[in-house]
Amino acid sequence: MNKRLIALALSAAMIASLTGCQSGSGGSSAAGSAAPSAAAESSGTGSAAASGEIKIGVVLPLTGSVAAFGQSGQKGLQLLEEQVNSSGGIGGQNVKFIFSDDEGKPATAVTVGQKLINSDKVVAIVGPLTSNCCLSLAPICQQYKVPMATGTGTNEAVTQVGDFIFRTCFIDPFQGQVVAKLASTDLKAKTAAMLYDNGNDYSKGLAKNFQKSFEAAGGKVVGSETYLTGDKDFNAQLTNIAAKNPDVMFLPDYYSTVAVIAKQARSAGIRATFLGGDGWDSADLFSIGGDAVDGAYFSNHYSPDDTADEVVQFIKEFKAKYSNEVPDAMAALNYDAGKVLIQSIQKAGSTDAAAIQGALKAYDGTVVSGHIKFNESRDAVKSAVIIKTDGGKETFYTKVEP
Repeated sequence: MNKRLIALALSAAMIASLTGCQSGSGGSSAAGSAAPSAAAESSGTGSAAASGEIKIGVVLPLTGSVAAFGQSGQKGLQLLEEQVNSSGGIGGQNVKFIFSDDEGKPATAVTVGQKLINSDKVVAIVGPLTSNCCLSLAPICQQYKVPMATGTGTNEAVTQVGDFIFRTCFIDPFQGQVVAKLASTDLKAKTAAMLYDNGNDYSKGLAKNFQKSFEAAGGKVVGSETYLTGDKDFNAQLTNIAAKNPDVMFLPDYYSTVAVIAKQARSAGIRATFLGGDGWDSADLFSIGGDAVDGAYFSNHYSPDDTADEVVQFIKEFKAKYSNEVPDAMAALNYDAGKVLIQSIQKAGSTDAAAIQGALKAYDGTVVSGHIKFNESRDAVKSAVIIKTDGGKETFYTKVEP
């Protein structure tokens, strides 16, 4: 194609993109509804309409201590892949998610991410799921200029790595602020204690931001204890906290660790109300923690009790695919990250990395976990929900806007 025809095609593509349907339309419509532009179809390398599948890498912990999170995220993305391809894919091409297991380990996230980029030639990556793994893989994606969209990496440093790194969830400062406000306003707490993983950026970040917001609201943190990743015995730290008799106790870690701490805390005589972050969201919290985790509160991104159209439709289709299973937040958040990425590829009309990056920056749509726009740091600005644990299950408590 000569230069004149290419220029005409590009102009047609720009007009198509300006009149496209992304803005405000990311809700229940199938993500595969928009076709790539004429320019993309004719531009050869980097075109979303080139021959073959459009391969998108996914990095999740499918084994290891937070495997339940990764497996939920995988289910959400497998549902999305099925929906997109049954609706015609992207410009007639099927989307293929290539799943890789990072085991929840930063070093493994780098290894599998490099394979996805260099061997599988993926056009973008969804994930990783944990902040530690995000922080290890993000520099690799930035180096190769492969767009990365995590649906769950809440540590604020993740997107500071570079301009090809995006997140579709809220960040820890907002999450810490939300939980601290709950403690001081709704629970009337005057004193708090914290027990967190000093080797985990997610856990440390949440503790730092909770303390800052709680003390700004007039509360006092009377005890702050730490442990290291993989520890199983917390009795020494809990003995110190029990002596402080706090009103609330903040446990910013993942469900598998929190459940163990909660049981040991109750045995140590601690009667404080337990508080936490989105890492608590798993049915295994109750199977491991039993009634020790009842009466607690934690911040989250989504609740299946939400009556928004996008939530109702997602739950309906998820239950139909997975034998009536109700999706948790990890399923919804990874589904959302994948959907935002796919809609951005559609909007870009190309699998060129810079084109996808540009479309992501301009994204403005509603997905399961709420309305998403990115700020100048490529972090999603969105609401949070508070979940209360009651009788061995999660119940919706309230929603908090940013």
